[in-house]
Amino acid sequence: MTTKYRFRWRPLLATAFSLYTLAHAASPAPARVPDTIEQRAAACIACHGREGASTNAGYFPRLAGKPEEYLYNQLLSFRDGRRFNSDMAYMVRHLSDSYLRELARYFAELDLSYPPPPTRTDASEQTLARGKALVFEGDPSRRIPACAACHGEALTGIAPAIPSLLGLPRLYLASQLGDWLNNGRHALAPDCMAEVGRRLDTGDINAVASWLALQPVPADPKPAPAPAKGLPMPCSAMGK
Repeated sequence: MTTKYRFRWRPLLATAFSLYTLAHAASPAPARVPDTIEQRAAACIACHGREGASTNAGYFPRLAGKPEEYLYNQLLSFRDGRRFNSDMAYMVRHLSDSYLRELARYFAELDLSYPPPPTRTDASEQTLARGKALVFEGDPSRRIPACAACHGEALTGIAPAIPSLLGLPRLYLASQLGDWLNNGRHALAPDCMAEVGRRLDTGDINAVASWLALQPVPADPKPAPAPAKGLPMPCSAMGK
């Protein structure tokens, strides 16, 4: 290229460089993300819904309003290998006990409304009746305690660590009961749900999950206090 043409590009390059500099100088500084527990818990929303209040249509359970100790124990179980979900294990594997406690407390203190339960089911009336009977009466002949004996008569859980059974998707309820049956889920000893789960069959699980999924959440969904008479069997969730 001759000197004549080479010099013609210099003003153009200078102008382009000036415009580039002005454009970047005028760009606002990137916003800083606030370092709050709400912001750090936002990673949970992708699966569990807004502020952990998932709907009854999905697989993922609600987090908002569950007992703090229950949420904390489940986070520990995912981190320490007692519960198995690849996404959850990845999320919590490097988090400390205190960090998991902070997350559990944040979700436990949320007070959000529940969606109405589904109005349709493909479960038969016989199946629903069986599910209701297991929930409130159990099956003494097979040493299966009533769900209400541990999760409260209102089925909203028992403080400090037993969760509500209401406002949960049927698929989620069935899958978790199936995990207890198949030895795929564990808690610290004494593992009361593992004992109960081994006494259930697939018909029991479908019946209980189908009936529970149709039940509305009461106006006060908070867990009940621990019963004076204790639980029907030793359970690590209650420190026994």
